[in-house]
Amino acid sequence: MILPVYVYGCPQLRKKSADLPSDYPDLQQLIANMYETMYKAEGCGLAAPQIGLNLRLFVIDGEQMADKDNPNDMLRTFKKVFINPEITERSGNESSEEEGCLSLPKIRETVRRHSKIKVEYFDENFHPHNEIFEGMAARIIQHEYDHIEGLVFVDKISPLRRKLIFGKLNSIARGRVDCNYKTKNTL
Repeated sequence: MILPVYVYGCPQLRKKSADLPSDYPDLQQLIANMYETMYKAEGCGLAAPQIGLNLRLFVIDGEQMADKDNPNDMLRTFKKVFINPEITERSGNESSEEEGCLSLPKIRETVRRHSKIKVEYFDENFHPHNEIFEGMAARIIQHEYDHIEGLVFVDKISPLRRKLIFGKLNSIARGRVDCNYKTKNTL
């Protein structure tokens, strides 16, 4: 089932999320719905707060971000569920890349992030993992991780840039959103 994506201005996007219990009802259906919603919106990641659930859960499929000319690009097969993740280490060079977000339609800004992270998390079967991710995979995870921490990517840009896009942010918060997927706001 395709769910509406909560957009900038919704209080759910600003709350730190709670751990997801291992006995959460219909977890597999929720994960399937999140993937279906993400694919419909042509995203590469979706966090539970973006569908109105303040739970530490996000899904990722990096295939659309893969280098089309590189058949060995690991993003082609980078599809994962992260439950109760904790980034335990950030390292490597910080790099700046342009990011967008399903909760901020048609806004793209340059964000600095670490190139390497270590993450402890559970998969969809509640099996524990402790992995290191680098490059674009690390960037996607950090972006989605911010959502479960109550942050959105525009929190990571300069105050001047935020001021310059204030009108666009205000329009989204007021429900003036033009995109090809269902959205929800609080106004």
